[in-house]
Amino acid sequence: MPATEPSASSSTAESYGNFDLVKRVELDFTPVTIHKWRSRESGLTVVHLDYEAPIVKGYFTVATEIFDDTGRPHTLEHLVFMGSEKYPYKGILDHLANRGFSNGTGAWTETDHTAFTVSTAGAQGFLHILPIYVDHVLYPTLTDAGFVTEVHHVDSQGEDMGVVYSEMQGRENTPGDLMALKMQRLINPVGSAYRSETGGLMDALRKLTVEQIREYHSTYYVPHNCVLIVAGKLTGGTMQLLSVVQNEIEPTIAAHGQNKGICPAGWKRPFVETSTAKRQPISKLVEEVVEFPEQDESRGELAIGFMGPPRDEWLEIQALDHLGTYLSYSATAPLNKEYIEIDSPLATYIYFNMDARAPRKDLTVYVGSVPTEHLATFDSKLQSSFERITSGGIDLERMRMVIDLDERQVRSRLESSGGDIYSQAIISDFLYGNPDGSDIGPFLNEFRLNDELRKWTSQAWAALLTKYFVTDKRVVVIGKPSAAMAERIKLEEKDRIAKQRETLGEEGIAKAVKKLEAAKAEHERPIPTEILTSFPIPDVASISWIPVQSVQAPGVGREACKFPSGSPADALIAHLSADGQELPFFVQYDHVQSDFVVVTALLSLASLPEALRPHVNVYLAAFFNLPVVRHTGERLGHEKVVDALKAETVFYEADFGVNGIVPEMLSVCIRVTKERYATAVAWLRDLIYGAEFDRERLAINVAQIQSVLPSCKRDGNAVLASVVAGLLFNSSSTNSAVSIMPQSDFIPRLAARLKEEPDTVINEFEQMRKTITEPSGVRFSVAGNILDLSCPRSVWAEHFSEALPATPLAPLPFSDQTLSEIGRKPVKRAVVVSLATIESAFVSYTGAGIRGWQHEDWPALRVAIEVLGATESFLWRYIRGSGLAYGAYAGVDLEAGHVSFSLYRASNALAAAAQGKVVVNGLADASIALKETDLDAAKSSIVFGVTNSVAGPVRAAMAAFTNMAIRGVPARHSVEMLEKYRTVTCEDVRKVIKTYFVPLFDPESSVVVSVNSSGKADEIAEGLAKEGYTVERQKLDVEPEESNHEEVSINKSKTESGTESGSGDTSGGESTGGEWMSLVAALHEQTVN
Repeated sequence: MPATEPSASSSTAESYGNFDLVKRVELDFTPVTIHKWRSRESGLTVVHLDYEAPIVKGYFTVATEIFDDTGRPHTLEHLVFMGSEKYPYKGILDHLANRGFSNGTGAWTETDHTAFTVSTAGAQGFLHILPIYVDHVLYPTLTDAGFVTEVHHVDSQGEDMGVVYSEMQGRENTPGDLMALKMQRLINPVGSAYRSETGGLMDALRKLTVEQIREYHSTYYVPHNCVLIVAGKLTGGTMQLLSVVQNEIEPTIAAHGQNKGICPAGWKRPFVETSTAKRQPISKLVEEVVEFPEQDESRGELAIGFMGPPRDEWLEIQALDHLGTYLSYSATAPLNKEYIEIDSPLATYIYFNMDARAPRKDLTVYVGSVPTEHLATFDSKLQSSFERITSGGIDLERMRMVIDLDERQVRSRLESSGGDIYSQAIISDFLYGNPDGSDIGPFLNEFRLNDELRKWTSQAWAALLTKYFVTDKRVVVIGKPSAAMAERIKLEEKDRIAKQRETLGEEGIAKAVKKLEAAKAEHERPIPTEILTSFPIPDVASISWIPVQSVQAPGVGREACKFPSGSPADALIAHLSADGQELPFFVQYDHVQSDFVVVTALLSLASLPEALRPHVNVYLAAFFNLPVVRHTGERLGHEKVVDALKAETVFYEADFGVNGIVPEMLSVCIRVTKERYATAVAWLRDLIYGAEFDRERLAINVAQIQSVLPSCKRDGNAVLASVVAGLLFNSSSTNSAVSIMPQSDFIPRLAARLKEEPDTVINEFEQMRKTITEPSGVRFSVAGNILDLSCPRSVWAEHFSEALPATPLAPLPFSDQTLSEIGRKPVKRAVVVSLATIESAFVSYTGAGIRGWQHEDWPALRVAIEVLGATESFLWRYIRGSGLAYGAYAGVDLEAGHVSFSLYRASNALAAAAQGKVVVNGLADASIALKETDLDAAKSSIVFGVTNSVAGPVRAAMAAFTNMAIRGVPARHSVEMLEKYRTVTCEDVRKVIKTYFVPLFDPESSVVVSVNSSGKADEIAEGLAKEGYTVERQKLDVEPEESNHEEVSINKSKTESGTESGSGDTSGGESTGGEWMSLVAALHEQTVN
């Protein structure tokens, strides 16, 4: 229920320099105030989302309308970072941002805007970087050299490269991009910018010139077409922000003659006042098939487009958001029950999406993993479902549950992220809202809108469904897999490159290479040290850390952490001691000021028999969707379980590990409002011990996982993680057993066994649960407002004492205990996997590293990783800056004891890896200079990472639990380590790079996995063999006679060294406990995204 203060009539009377207050909105359900200001001289809009937070975030956003597929908005997203008029050095913006307690800058390009971002720990660094950032956005250098490396060039092999080109090469022929582009073309008329591929199609990128980009920039990157959104707390409030903009940015704008007011003569507001706004309603049913390259032709995708309400119909927009959730969000949602929660699923997800457009919203229903034989008829089936739901009426009790859950989740997000959750809404308001700011209040008035929607009748909800979705005026795009297309793309690309080489000739290629080398040389101009050192490093003392009180009830076999008298935990100790007896099992309590509590159970997988490890994926997928016998003796069917959880919780999840580590444990977490704490503990007990392994429910969840397999196998990064896990870990590793490749074999067999011998399978799941709930392997966490809980300890005794008698705790099952022989000593192996669905390569080099969070080399290694992989640091400049790959990262896994070097979407994997080797060798032997300013930036970036990891109350509490209960270090270990990072020297960094990263590129001390296109497999395999690796070839095939089960066959051949062949954020420090990815994670991602 926002209230505007002051009133609209008086608000314009406030001013600061050139800026007038347009609107101030105070939200009365959360301590967030939105201030919108605009310069009467330049037209620049500034919005401050003011709230308490340790992180300050900025979004400099430009409305980027384009009427072709050249991708100029996307190219500028990249070229802006190549230097500016005042700071004409490539990468200087990120170097300075890193010094200001940031992790570098970022950007994204959407259909209607490009946003440039930066986040800092505290406000000091943010206000220092702000005018420098704006100088880059409004006045970039846009040099020929920047275009060559960042956008497009031809390499020595006559192949097309460039950072933007590489990115789009990896995207253009994916089902998502192909279908989205087709939908844009069909739903929008000629003359609409919404038809364009703003990322750029490869053919258009090859023809694009830097002059065209400059022309586009001069038209759209003007102050009256930009908004600066700042989210977070500034020491001097909004006036401090306006002071920086008024005194440091406005004069530069005036010097460029751009102080032409809010709406210069001839200016048309993009999208709103141009031909793009002249969209007509969809007049008929349009249906088209789009093929995408895929060897497995068993499943495809659907996108169904509808025209939505006008942008200012706030109540209908809010209602449509709830309606989509009602129809498809959970296992008991009407559409999920009909299409997903069945023995032979017709989809893995149905997702309702709404995009802001002029003059009306776009409504799109996305349907994933539809059996190919049902693709043509699915849309008509869905229409019949809409009609049936409409005629039957909307269940008001269920709809109220949806609305209540949404409000709890919004309040939870507000607590963890503050006003930043409204940043996207403010961007949308800038693009499409009334310039006077009058839309901001209603736009954010969701709680009042919900109050209105609770009064709606079943008929009103049904009428809304009828109005927008029960219609023959829609656009249907069917994504159909095609093995022939995959082969055709490979041959066409091979032929195109051959013709390009012929056209260019040796002379043309040599000229292109010379041009590239000249561009690289220009980029390598050193940034003067005095510019870097003139940018002050903020004071760590300026950061406000969220206080956490932590107490362990250790159970038997482990001593509790000792706290001196007068410690911050005294109040928590007293509160717990006053509530019942000590518990016989392990619970850690981490108290923070919060309206929420998260209870988590950690279950060890260490003793699980090898044959049962693959079952864990199914267990997690089904965890919240099984019948349950409650502690009261009442039996609930799976639908009542799902509905009760939705009604009583904020969030729940079952997954591997906690906070990215210990993947050999299961974590089950439930977030609730603090009033429902006892309810959460009861549910935790009942879900773990009372769930019934019903054959039908297991079969449905197995079928859902089976349905998602084809899309997982199209994902190069997911296949890479699976192959790496299979190489580095042994058969006792759940890490390996639940990854995509072994599950592709296991899941179809399990589906068949559930039909043939269901009792045997159910007994296996019972045995699995019995093993992983052995008392010696169970730990609990309570994170949240514990001092406000009336029964923080006794409720655990009530629900778990019988199941968990006093038993000594077993050691934590860290992933280093499940390493294979090659994982313990990485040497000489290389695996090259051919994947028809990708055009870029995904590569991982792994070598021996350090183990444990208190290793003496960890501070230097942590700084070294930042030095290597930070934005615009060494790997970035040598690899991404040369257009060889979209990303290059150094990582460490302190749990498994590995270091890694990885490439993401590499257009030339061998050349990119060679440059990685140049970087680490050069830094190790000092032939590449490592300066104090490099270390300053790396250490400052680490400050941001640590601050961000504890930025919300529950996040800070969970960090304390992870440190104490898992890592075995003090609760504030991450913060305390900042002092150790501060003392790391250049020599320390060189030493650890030489010790750990140089061996990564030596076959005698590393292993390599490359997942790449079929067309690149021979070249990569031969290159690795020449380097001295023993190369194993793999190719993902679908056996035709088994295609209905989607079984994957791995065809293998070996290439000996030297012979011819036929053929995390880990960049930010500690990785996720080994490269692992479960199908449950993929299924969850598809379901909710």
